[in-house]
Order: sequence, then C-alpha cells, then structure tokens
Amino acid sequence: MVEIKTIQPGVLAKNQQNKDVHLIDVRTPAEFREVHATTAVNIPLDQLTAEQIQSLVKENGTDPVYLICQSGNRSSRACQKLIDGGFANVVSIEGGTKAWEAEGLPVIRGKKTISLERQVRIAAGFLVLTGALLGMFVNSWFSGLSAFVGAGLMFAGITDTCGMAMILAKMPWNRR
Repeated sequence: MVEIKTIQPGVLAKNQQNKDVHLIDVRTPAEFREVHATTAVNIPLDQLTAEQIQSLVKENGTDPVYLICQSGNRSSRACQKLIDGGFANVVSIEGGTKAWEAEGLPVIRGKKTISLERQVRIAAGFLVLTGALLGMFVNSWFSGLSAFVGAGLMFAGITDTCGMAMILAKMPWNRR
C-alpha cells in the first residue's frame, strides 16, 4: 500500500493561482450541490475510475489530481482506489471541504442537504430503535436487528468503510 500524499487547502489554493489544477470532489452529488470549492468537479467515489482521471489530465499525465471530500476520509479512499487502478499522481486535500471553507477559500453554495454521515446515523438509530421495540413488544428475535446494526457499526469503525453509507449514497435523493 502506497502512502497517500496530502496537501493543505491553502497551499492548493496558492498553486491554483499559478496554473490549472485538477480538483475532483468525490462526495455525493447532493453534498456537492450544497457547498463545494469553486474549481471542483464532482465525480462521486463510487463512480470514480482511473480511466476517467487519466482523460482529465494533460497528455503527458504528469499533472497531479487533487481529491477532496467532506473531511478527508473519502478522498483518501479515492486516492487509494486510483493508485490501485494505476494512476499514482493523486493528492488528498487535508480536512476536505470543511477545512477549505474554514480557511475562507472560495466556495459555491447551493441547496442544503443532509450529509451522508448524518443520514447513516439517522438510519442506524432508526434500525436499532425498531429492533429494540419489536424485540420488546413482538418477538425477542427482532433484537437481532439491533445486534446486526451494532456489528455493522463496529465493522465500519474498524475497517474505515461503511456499507450503509455506500447504499445511502446510491439513493435517489443523493443523486442529481
């Protein structure tokens, strides 16, 4: 596994003044629509391929591609995905869009949306509560639903991947 290169948002913004920079936002279209760096192009993580990125860069392929998400987690995974696909010149923006915005760098704001992270918490909480209530009032076997969600949350924390987030990202309200 190759170490993923990172860059501070302010440093990238200074680099953008001197040359064209390829900045890819890997969040869902709904998250991108809410707020994004002015020069960012949206390609959601689940649709991102090394071939797409290769076609965006100059013919010599030496220009780095910068990846940004909400906080830096998905952009790091996107970097690894591209590296595994044979495109190694990728850099993750430290702190993501939150850090970009916190530094006062230019953003475009649009329609408010519920972040994918909040959607996961809402869905997981709903499933745990439903399993607990059904287990208490209908049949004790329904408590297994709460246990299943708890195990999924533990797995997500340990592996730094979230199956529920991947499913929610494909929902129509998270698409254009």
